[in-house]
Amino acid sequence: MRNEEPEAYQIGNVPFLGLTIYLDSHPLIPRVETEWWAELLTEEVRSAMKKVWPDPDVRPEDFLRGAPDLRVLDLCAGSGAIGCAILKHVPHAKVYFGEIDPAHEATIRKNILENKLDSTRALVKMGDLFEPFGAMQFDFIAANPPYVPNGRELPASVQDFEPALALRAGPDGLALIRRIAKVLPHHLEKGGQAWIECDSAHAEAACALFTAEHFQASIHTDQYQRPRYLVIRW
Repeated sequence: MRNEEPEAYQIGNVPFLGLTIYLDSHPLIPRVETEWWAELLTEEVRSAMKKVWPDPDVRPEDFLRGAPDLRVLDLCAGSGAIGCAILKHVPHAKVYFGEIDPAHEATIRKNILENKLDSTRALVKMGDLFEPFGAMQFDFIAANPPYVPNGRELPASVQDFEPALALRAGPDGLALIRRIAKVLPHHLEKGGQAWIECDSAHAEAACALFTAEHFQASIHTDQYQRPRYLVIRW
């Protein structure tokens, strides 16, 4: 079975938007499709940051009335790849990492440390979805939640090695996305955005979960022109 172990686990890391993402705890391996939309999200966050912080070279202590606060949450963080990309490419943004599996906490922290990112702008919390963050609201929420239907066959390299907790999400693959949609109104700032990866075969159903909660939601394709992620706005 060793020959089917993903190369990323054998090597111990993968590249992701200019970072080296370590996989010590065997979280879900970041895919190139996720990297595709994470780069677009990073550009969106950077654009939003420029509106409140036009000069990235100005230090927070130079603001007489306090520094502007832009909060980004990497939900279902796994390795923390998406949040680390925001830390690297968006100066001054505050990035929060939420992950249910405590085994991945050290991996997230390692990825912040080894990539020489600003740990003073990062907060890592373990727990179920938004639970570790209380009533906190965010300007941007990024999530690559589990979305594979329980009955779907997967390649042995995925099925036998990658964590089922990060892959499977009930009979239709929407169990976690359904829960996110229900509580998102309490955690997304007005005018904020949530970017959520989803199963291509169930993208329309996933999108409908958010429109039912009175969000503006749209389906977007990846670099292979397959439905890949949702952008949800107030």
